[in-house]
Amino acid sequence: MATLGRYPKGVAKRAEILDTALALVARQGFHQTSVRDIADAVGLTSAGLLHYFESKDDLWVAILRTRDEVDAAKDPNDPDPAATYAALIRHNAEVPGLVQMFANLSAAAATDPAHPAHAYFRERYAHSRKTIAAGLTRMQASGRLDRSVDPEMFASILMAVSDGIQVQWMFDETRDMGEHVEALIALARTGSRPAEPDGPEEDPRG
Repeated sequence: MATLGRYPKGVAKRAEILDTALALVARQGFHQTSVRDIADAVGLTSAGLLHYFESKDDLWVAILRTRDEVDAAKDPNDPDPAATYAALIRHNAEVPGLVQMFANLSAAAATDPAHPAHAYFRERYAHSRKTIAAGLTRMQASGRLDRSVDPEMFASILMAVSDGIQVQWMFDETRDMGEHVEALIALARTGSRPAEPDGPEEDPRG
C-alpha cells in the first residue's frame, strides 16, 4: 500500500510530483516520459516516487486527474460553454503528450474493467456529460441553442467527436480539432439551420 500523503509534507510532495509530471508529459510525450524522468525532476528515486502512488498506472491516472482540475478551473456559469469546450479541444494541440496519454489509457481502460484507469474514465465521462449538458441547457434558456436539441445526447455526441478527432489528429496534425468541434456546435446554434425551400423545385423539362 502506497503512502498517499497523509501529512502536509507528503501532500505537498505529491502535488509537486503531479505538477511536474503534467508538464513533462505535455512537453515530451506520453511514451517518451518515464517514471525515472519524473523522479529525477523532483529529486527522488523511481521507488521513492512510487511511494506516493499505488502503481505506475495510478500515477498516470493521477496526472489526468490533475489536468482535469486545471481545465475545470473556469466560471461554472460560463455564458458560452460550447465555445469554451471547443477552445479547450483546440488547446489540446499544444499539449500532444497529454492527448497521447488520454488516448492510450482510455483505450486500455475501455477494454479491461480491471485496469486502474477504468473507474476514472467511467466517472469522467459521466461527470463531463452532466456538466456539458447543464451548460447547453443554459444556452437554450438564453436562446442561443436550438431548443429541439437534447442537451444530454448532444453532450455525448460532442465528447465522441472530440475524442475521435483527437485520434485523427495524432495521425494527421493538419486536422484542426477545435474547428471540427466548432462546426458541430454551429449546427445546433439558434438560426444556424439552412432555410427551407419555398416549394418543390420546378422541373426544367416543363
